[in-house]
Amino acid sequence: MIQELVLISRSWQQARLFSQRHQLLKEMILPGLVYAVLFLVGLYFFFQSATAVTGWIGQSVGIAEWLQQERSEWLSFFFVMNGMMLQLLLVLIYFSWFKYLILILGSPLFTYVSEKTEVLVDGQVHSFDWTEARSDARRGISLALRNAGWQTVYLAALVLLCFVPLIGWVTPLIALALECYYFGFSMLDYSLARVGYDRTQSQNFVQAHKGLAIGTGLVFFAMHVVLPFAPVYAIIAATLSVQSIKQAS
Repeated sequence: MIQELVLISRSWQQARLFSQRHQLLKEMILPGLVYAVLFLVGLYFFFQSATAVTGWIGQSVGIAEWLQQERSEWLSFFFVMNGMMLQLLLVLIYFSWFKYLILILGSPLFTYVSEKTEVLVDGQVHSFDWTEARSDARRGISLALRNAGWQTVYLAALVLLCFVPLIGWVTPLIALALECYYFGFSMLDYSLARVGYDRTQSQNFVQAHKGLAIGTGLVFFAMHVVLPFAPVYAIIAATLSVQSIKQAS
């Protein structure tokens, strides 16, 4: 897995240079700005709603009154920490749903960028096949819906763990790892579909190369410092990493 994390980190650096060399970002500015606006607006409401949900749970259960009666600093500390972890986990859940919305709506764009990247790497003249693109886009949407369902199940279990002292403190890290894995899965699948992998083969490949999937998602989060181009960099990096593995094997 360490080697795969190193590979994907190099692929992200190559994605930046690759996109500059072939001027890919110029045609992605408008979709990138739309993504940035939706992300920032959504993030504001995510935090607002997460704070409201956490407060509602505390009032419904009567935790604040109970802590005042107990007058224990340690108990207060534990419950405050668990509340913070729950709030952070809720934000990650909301972001997960937002991410899947972007994956579904942006599937045609991601298909186009992935195919164009692969063609440019091979040194060919780019000829876009709309029939194949529609098929890949439908597959991307189907995969996004499947991953959204499984990830929601896992995240719901993590919400329950948030109420367990100490154990609940690590739930955001587990949620982040799941988030990175499933996002990376979706990004890698565009390239795997074009080499003839069916859904099962693609899933087996990603499970065998978890480092690629997690690394793609992890750097995607970090790339939000250049927010508009994070999804574009993600799909280019994922395509380049699959190309590297194909060449190595």
